[in-house]
Amino acid sequence: MTDHRYCVILAGGIGTRFWPLSREYKPKQFLRAWNQEKSFIRYTFERMARNVNVENIYVATLVQYKALVQEHIPELPEENIILEPYGKNTGPTIAYSALILQEKDPEAVIVAVPADHDISDNSMFDSNIRRALDYAAENDILLTLGILPTRPDTNFGYVQVTGGPDSYLPGDPVKAKTFTEKPDAELAKVFLDSGEFLWNSGIFFWKASVVLAEMRKCCPELMNLWQDWDSSTDRHTLVERAYSDSTRISIDYALMEKSDIVWVLPAKFVWSDIGSWSTLYEAVLEESDETNAISIDGKSILKEVSGSVIASVGADKLTVVSGLKDFMVIDTGQILLVCPRDDHKLQEILSELALPEYSEFK
Repeated sequence: MTDHRYCVILAGGIGTRFWPLSREYKPKQFLRAWNQEKSFIRYTFERMARNVNVENIYVATLVQYKALVQEHIPELPEENIILEPYGKNTGPTIAYSALILQEKDPEAVIVAVPADHDISDNSMFDSNIRRALDYAAENDILLTLGILPTRPDTNFGYVQVTGGPDSYLPGDPVKAKTFTEKPDAELAKVFLDSGEFLWNSGIFFWKASVVLAEMRKCCPELMNLWQDWDSSTDRHTLVERAYSDSTRISIDYALMEKSDIVWVLPAKFVWSDIGSWSTLYEAVLEESDETNAISIDGKSILKEVSGSVIASVGADKLTVVSGLKDFMVIDTGQILLVCPRDDHKLQEILSELALPEYSEFK
């Protein structure tokens, strides 16, 4: 009997908000998870391999990261690596991967999952994944996992559900009402206090046929770039042209915010999208009684340090930090970053990094 369940691991991001540990030559998803033994993408693969046959797991990534994918997931068949010529966010990635899987299996049901999430409680995660796959297989819908928010975080997207807490607390899928991507602090607090909003996990479930049909309806300008897919005799040129001509757009903006068939399954596991140093700090503190997020390979002396992220690479190095509050100290060996623990401050630095004289440090 054919298993129609497939997984696409989304691993094409550059991870700029995790600079300087995340670099263009080796972005975040290929780094060892914070104080863990394995990389983000390796943990993601192992989680999904418990729920989907390995031969049905695909990784979508940029061409230049093919060797890294093979290094971290050596058991993945080479033909299961979907190579993107350019990074154009998740909209084009979802379209391309769905076309591939629908051609392989017209009954394909897909879970698309980012490669860089931090997830606790494996048994609950597995239960939610399997239930969501079953629900997507039985219904012509677009389904996402919604995480019950624990703080007014401005780094996550939010999804409002019809009926508020009374609708999602029982744990059944509910109709989505609105999507909001990364609100400001004031609006995030309103969302949290209302009880009507869940964090958008970025983990999606759908039939390949359904998501493609809905994308043709909601974002025809994107799907028109792929209209020759069935008749093309030169897929390489078609993919190159489609990505070259595509705008940079997430699947949230391109599809989820426009579709009227979006549903949400309330997820019951501890989750964090480790998208920046700030979210990593919050995630580490949620799981411990510490006041700092620390990952130091060598010896250290830390005095009167609070609210800070300290990371130092190199077992032969002594890291000494004293009298620091709400800062980041990141030492990669080649780059030393010392700045307030503030994503906006880091963004200002990244803007300077775009200058030609700093290209070797990107």
